Amino acid sequence: MPRLFSYGSLQQEETQVSTFGRKLDGEPDLLMGYEPALVRIPDPAVAERLKKTHHDNAQPTGDDWSSLQGTAFEVTDAELAHADSFEAQYNYKRINVTLASGNDAWVYVHAG
Repeated sequence: MPRLFSYGSLQQEETQVSTFGRKLDGEPDLLMGYEPALVRIPDPAVAERLKKTHHDNAQPTGDDWSSLQGTAFEVTDAELAHADSFEAQYNYKRINVTLASGNDAWVYVHAG
């Protein structure tokens, strides 16, 4: 089963249920070489609907000492495809990473 690393709202049970129809199983982990960043939401209608002005983002630093805390969730291939569609509308792409635990996971980063 694929792993999906989340550093944002997918860590909230209500977001998991509304996105995937279930509570996800996951473990805390770290994404090394990245730091938290924000991406401005350019569309005022989207910002109003989401009730925020910025999306969370994982910004690569090139520094092995930096890290981003989050949770690695087990998801199905169908759930991962659904997440791809959801994230693409906000210009996020999925990349494969190795977490501090040594586990491989997918993570979404802003493509802009």
